[in-house]
Amino acid sequence: MSDLIRFPAAGLRRRLASLLYESLLLLGVLAAGFMLPYLVIGLFFEVSPQGWFAWLHAGSLLGLYFVHYWHTGGQTLAMQTWGIRVVDATQDNPPHWRRATLRYLLSWPSVLFCGAGLIWALFDRERQFLHDRLAGTRVIRVK
Repeated sequence: MSDLIRFPAAGLRRRLASLLYESLLLLGVLAAGFMLPYLVIGLFFEVSPQGWFAWLHAGSLLGLYFVHYWHTGGQTLAMQTWGIRVVDATQDNPPHWRRATLRYLLSWPSVLFCGAGLIWALFDRERQFLHDRLAGTRVIRVK
């Protein structure tokens, strides 16, 4: 039996709930990897980075977090909690790091353009977000 049949696509509500929970967990990731280093640098060296560098740092930090978890097991902590996993669109394997990176990069415009990439799921035949469709990934339900 195909893994695509065994594991159905995750529902929209489950994916949105996971996204909301993920945003709360990211506060800890950003506190440890972004705010703490800048606090230490500011206190000891009395300097602060340029605004563009801070944005690049935060985006890279989040990218490393997501790409690492999606590539190694297909799930972040929030996704594990909600029983969903990111897989390659043609098989039940976590996406290759290139595909995971593409998914991360495409998710920003998908969310930031008034959620247009998320609204896309209402019209998609498999209810996938636009960034998943374009990156060649899909989100499946595993629980």
